Amino acid sequence: MSMNYQFYLVRDPAICGGETVIRGTRVTLRTVLASLAEGMTAAEILQDFPTLDEKAIRAVIAFAAVSAEEDLPLPSVPTFA
Repeated sequence: MSMNYQFYLVRDPAICGGETVIRGTRVTLRTVLASLAEGMTAAEILQDFPTLDEKAIRAVIAFAAVSAEEDLPLPSVPTFA
């Protein structure tokens, strides 16, 4: 069963200049991803951004996983004659 990240992520031109945010907050997707990339744990992120919950963080990770899967080029498979 995959995470329905689309419920948690919204983009509205009137909120944070149209950047993708976590629904009901002004916390951007980019902020959460950058925090994870810097090595913060989910607990640390939740402490810094109390408007988030663990499901929102998992939704960000699920979005990143799907995005990476779609954006990464597939390596070519060598053919043997």
